[in-house]
Amino acid sequence: MISSSGNQDGVETKVFQPRIEVLPPLPQFMLLWVLLFVGVALALFVYARHQPFPEHGFTAGGIFLFVGFVLYIAMGADRATSPIVPPTLAIFFGGLFTIIGGRHMARTQRDVIVAPFSGLLLVGGIFGFVTIDWIEQSTVEQIGNFTIASLFLLLEIYLLFRGLVVGVQGVTWSQSGLRQAQRGLIHGPRGAIAHFERSWDMQDPVLNVMAHAALARIHNKIGDLSEAEMHEDRLRRLGGWDVVDDSWVAIIDSSLVSMSKSSENQSEE
Repeated sequence: MISSSGNQDGVETKVFQPRIEVLPPLPQFMLLWVLLFVGVALALFVYARHQPFPEHGFTAGGIFLFVGFVLYIAMGADRATSPIVPPTLAIFFGGLFTIIGGRHMARTQRDVIVAPFSGLLLVGGIFGFVTIDWIEQSTVEQIGNFTIASLFLLLEIYLLFRGLVVGVQGVTWSQSGLRQAQRGLIHGPRGAIAHFERSWDMQDPVLNVMAHAALARIHNKIGDLSEAEMHEDRLRRLGGWDVVDDSWVAIIDSSLVSMSKSSENQSEE
């Protein structure tokens, strides 16, 4: 910027004053939220591949990735996005999938990763929301907001421990093994055999009995008599076929019959 000034001789001189422009921190602020959403989504995609029911992690990860993509597009918009939008989205979607994941973790026992990873978004959204006008808040408001955020942080620590440290229960692998058998998926890392082989539980002998019974039936059906005999021998040590629920044996047999019919239909075609 150029300004004019006069000296004692009446001669006007021009003084150059540089103009300093402060760039708004919003683009960098938005980029952090984009990285948070995308990072959580990618983590869900990676961990879901090793879960007995991967569709829950893939669904949550896909939605988080879409939200991150929308925020990335908003960074280049002519109209600046309000700083309250990203933490609000994080609280909404993070809280929603934390509830859904917590239900699967506690009741259906079909997923253990959606709740802890969604909780990261929830906690990040809460901290981002309460610190937007942190300087303008009174001491009482700061203490209250810090207390609320700390409580949610403790909840997230529990979810991380319950989901990522304790991990998947044996009953979950047993449920997924039955589903894979009903689908006709027997072999491979995603097959019924691999899932039933991971459904052991030292604290619940019933699951071990169910797993050995299912593996004995499956191996006998596919003609692997040595593996079938091994699992039948282990089943005899646990009480034999008399301790196996008849309904469980009926479900396994019906699944194997359905698999045989579908294989015959495919071969005829």
